[in-house]
Amino acid sequence: MARFTLTRRCSLPPSDAWTRLTAWPRHGDRVPFTRVGVARGTGRAEGDVVLARTGVGPVRFDDPMEIVALVEPELCRLAKRGRVVRGGAELRVRPVGGGSAVVWTEELRITGLPGLFDPVVASAARLVFGRVLDHLLAAPPPAV
Repeated sequence: MARFTLTRRCSLPPSDAWTRLTAWPRHGDRVPFTRVGVARGTGRAEGDVVLARTGVGPVRFDDPMEIVALVEPELCRLAKRGRVVRGGAELRVRPVGGGSAVVWTEELRITGLPGLFDPVVASAARLVFGRVLDHLLAAPPPAV
């Protein structure tokens, strides 16, 4: 399984960092060929499902992620339950020095791809999700 951890510090209070981190549709802003939305629930409770849809032409797949643990505004644990992408992610926010520290940890398994490619998958995911995280923390707060 490909694993990576991203850590960012920002000047936002933890509640604002949390709101931006869990603005699910904004995650798709920086993931190529991908749209993200909430498929079940509000995206703010255990059991809700966040869905990333990726596609180019006829090649498409869904990445459904069920929220399996949620302690607002500190922790969101997601289980990836798709046919193509499996694994999970954990998003954490904590106060630090008048701002916040955000930690995004992810484990990915791409169906049909041998474990030999895990370092490549982890490097690519670190790059893509690092851009997502930077974008979310720099973007204006989402409208409620």
